[in-house]
Amino acid sequence: MAEHREFFYRRLHSLLGVIPIGLFLIEHLIVNHFAVYGEESFNQAASFVDNLPFRLLLEIVLIYLPILFHGILGVYIVFIGKSNTTRYGFFRNWMYLLQRITGIVTFVYIIWHVWETRIQIGLGNEPLDYSLMEDILSNPLMFWFYIIGLLAATFHFSNGLWSFMVTWGFTQSPRSQKVLTYITMIVFLALSYLGVRALIQFAYGV
Repeated sequence: MAEHREFFYRRLHSLLGVIPIGLFLIEHLIVNHFAVYGEESFNQAASFVDNLPFRLLLEIVLIYLPILFHGILGVYIVFIGKSNTTRYGFFRNWMYLLQRITGIVTFVYIIWHVWETRIQIGLGNEPLDYSLMEDILSNPLMFWFYIIGLLAATFHFSNGLWSFMVTWGFTQSPRSQKVLTYITMIVFLALSYLGVRALIQFAYGV
């Protein structure tokens, strides 16, 4: 019974990493990228999302609870996980290790980011506009913290997408898994560009 329960939790962990967490990551990076087109453009995009019907309920059910479950179970998996060298070989074993490391970094990054933004906005301490991220990223240490956290998040999602497709049986042959590796690398680069470009805009206005 315990084995079946662990199997279910791991499958749910994998699914939540893509839907809804992965979809939210993509949406969040796209909204942030509006900063590249100017302060007003970002404010309009952020305001549109913030004014969605039942926003708080949607955030709790589709974002915060899935992230908490995925993050806490992910930390547990890191500490009980074993090397998979014999199953996937040298490259995939490095991806396995990086997936665990970036998972921890991303979890810490998300908690800090939510505290600095959504919680402060909810408490009435900060406005929901361009100036919020501009002020945060004016600190060089915070800028690099956000860069590292963002890259960890985009890698964790992209490589996790590979694992999801294999685990759920969508890509079984070695050839399809190799093609999927290239696809997820492109996803990582594309999402990283969106995110880093927005952070540079917030920090330096360029």
